[in-house]
Amino acid sequence: MTLIEKTARKTISESGCARPVRRGLVLGLVCAAQSMVSVDIAIVNVALPSIQRDLHVGNGGAQWVVVAYGLLLGGFLLVGGRLTDLVGRRRMLLAGLTLFTGASLLAGLSQSLGLLVAARGLQGLGGALVVPAALSLLAVTFREGRERNRALGVFGAVVGAAGTLVVVAGGLIAGGPGWRWAFFINVPAGLALLAIVAVYLVADRSRDRSGRLDLAGAGTVTSGLLLFVYALHHAATHGWTAASTLAWGGAAAVALAAFVVIETRAAVPLVPAAAVRNRTLLGANLTALFGFGAFFSFIFLGSLLMQQEFGYSPVRTGLAWLATTTTVFVTSTAAGRLAAAVSVRRMLITGLALIAGGMLWLTQISADAGYLAGLLTPFLLAGLGFGLCVPSLQIGALAGVTEAETGLAAGLIETMREIGGAAGVAAVSTVLVAGTGLGGFHAAFAMTAVLAVAGILTAATVFGRGSAVR
Repeated sequence: MTLIEKTARKTISESGCARPVRRGLVLGLVCAAQSMVSVDIAIVNVALPSIQRDLHVGNGGAQWVVVAYGLLLGGFLLVGGRLTDLVGRRRMLLAGLTLFTGASLLAGLSQSLGLLVAARGLQGLGGALVVPAALSLLAVTFREGRERNRALGVFGAVVGAAGTLVVVAGGLIAGGPGWRWAFFINVPAGLALLAIVAVYLVADRSRDRSGRLDLAGAGTVTSGLLLFVYALHHAATHGWTAASTLAWGGAAAVALAAFVVIETRAAVPLVPAAAVRNRTLLGANLTALFGFGAFFSFIFLGSLLMQQEFGYSPVRTGLAWLATTTTVFVTSTAAGRLAAAVSVRRMLITGLALIAGGMLWLTQISADAGYLAGLLTPFLLAGLGFGLCVPSLQIGALAGVTEAETGLAAGLIETMREIGGAAGVAAVSTVLVAGTGLGGFHAAFAMTAVLAVAGILTAATVFGRGSAVR
């Protein structure tokens, strides 16, 4: 065996994938795995009325079908990311996909609300293992710089498009084969991904086991995130100043404060000090909190606006989102290529400004506005903005991160995605409920614009000379 062959084989073994021969396959695998997890966050929303009817449950019980998934997904992403670094990307993908696929089958077969909620929780837990492992795999497969930026552009395009196409899929499934197929559809997809991982990804390399999991840190941060996400959901229905909401929020604050104390004293902390000092990673995560909060709030409000105020059917609502979906796909792909010439900071500021502009447009929309004159322009602006933001946030979150910490970095940015989305939707829901009719929507869209502006200020302030990507 020549020296070149030995070097190539060593590179393949150490990255956990067949690089460079199967980079396209790895990118497809990562996009498919992330899309499957992302789609299940919202696909059941359209099907909730059917679930309520078939399982004979009220609004409060049905909401747990949504909450259980988001709760476990958001709560365990950070730990899932750290486990990816310690256990290996291939192992975590196999474990997460197995759990997610099995839980999807269980959800589709459920004959009671309790079993369905439990299955949704297991889906969320499986997703929390899959997502950071998949993004970490992408990071180590593609070299930092132009190569990784382009891959992240494609990744952002596919995932962003999937997030809005899910509205169409949810309506078609609910009106066709029934809500159970929202879960059954994951089974063949999950089995196919498991086969690809098992056959094409090489075994994880042996690692130095001195990098053990910080159990105390993992326990406190997971508890804190679970409590915080639940407090956000609770606030949307009970109010932000309700005693129960404040109690859940206070418990989350105590757990997260304990996590900070533990991390300062731990010999091998869950979040190493180097990650905290990485200004680019910090800037990307803080900006993601507001950016994803604004975009998910827009999707939430836009769907309600079309159905409640304009009388759109679920299927017509989904088709109306195609303008945003197509724009996100095209722009994200281009953004990955632009990143080499245009700084991450500028792309984030521009993208968030476009989102804010779209939201301000919607604060003036009238009750008799048609799709072309009233909705198309802000939908396109939001698609352009989000298409610029998604790859930029991921490029920033992974810039300057060592291979041994890519799982943690991926877990952090995905945690901000989930927390930001949950917080944004909870905030605009409160504003929407406080108003009446179209005026409530105007106020809620104004709140969404505020989230986007907060992201602009964060990106402009935090990204600077100390950042690896400017």
